[in-house]
Amino acid sequence: MTEEFNHKSVLLDEAVEHLVHDEDGMYIDGTFGRGGHSGLILKHLSPTGKLQAFDKDPLAIAQAQVMSVQDPRLSIAQTSFANMDKVAQQNDCFGQVQGILLDLGVSSPQIDDASRGFSFQHDGPLDMRMNPDEGESAAQWLARASAEEIADVLYHYGEERFSRRMARAVVEYRKEQPITTTKQLANIIALANPKWEKGKNPATRAFQGIRIHINQELKDLEVGLDAALETLAPGGRLVVISFHSLEDRIVKRFMREHAKGDSHIPRGLPVTQDQLKRRLTLLTKAKKPTSIEVDINPRSRSAVMRVAEKIA
Repeated sequence: MTEEFNHKSVLLDEAVEHLVHDEDGMYIDGTFGRGGHSGLILKHLSPTGKLQAFDKDPLAIAQAQVMSVQDPRLSIAQTSFANMDKVAQQNDCFGQVQGILLDLGVSSPQIDDASRGFSFQHDGPLDMRMNPDEGESAAQWLARASAEEIADVLYHYGEERFSRRMARAVVEYRKEQPITTTKQLANIIALANPKWEKGKNPATRAFQGIRIHINQELKDLEVGLDAALETLAPGGRLVVISFHSLEDRIVKRFMREHAKGDSHIPRGLPVTQDQLKRRLTLLTKAKKPTSIEVDINPRSRSAVMRVAEKIA
């Protein structure tokens, strides 16, 4: 695939401004994408600063490799950011990283590339994998999953209230022919949706749920947040940009729990800050894109950025 896709990273300047506080430090970009955040991070680093990037997508890896040839301060690993602690240990920087950025979800180039199967707006093969060379595609999963399993995925990951109707429709349709394209699936879901929301495609929630399931996005996020906390140095910063409520809920809870400290201490018992075992300080309130950014990039409208600093 050689077609170029225009992509502007969401909350680009704000994220990097909060992230980089030591120009000589080691940083991690957990979701390289097309290199928007990584490129700006490198501009803020000194000649001795370092950046380790992660991505599952082969196209992102290819872009990162080109960038790393031009700038040897950048290293790239083709794996989930959930494995950042293992990579950091291999690189002898575990517990020494000054900042970690996670820009969650699917990128605009992935959505706009019909061959990737992420979008109901472009007909293409029903794939949805961040790494098309690994794991089960959406078409393969839909061909074997039970109606109950499909309904659970649509309900829990897509927050789709008509999940059972849609799951039954999928199972009935596949009895006649396999579901192999995004257009097929979008039409099945639309017909099974009895109440369309104004301004929203009836397949939106279902596609989100299936994509999250296929790529194990929420599991990666939960594991990745724990890994990030251990990988950061004291004073290191964690910046997370999420794009839907399921992601943001996990990030918000994680940061608040570690900012609050030990919740098992009886109420009213006098304790010191050390005894609370607080590990994070919240640096900002949740931040959203400006109206100007949303006008330029409508997909940014649901973005939420949260920032915390590691205490110990």
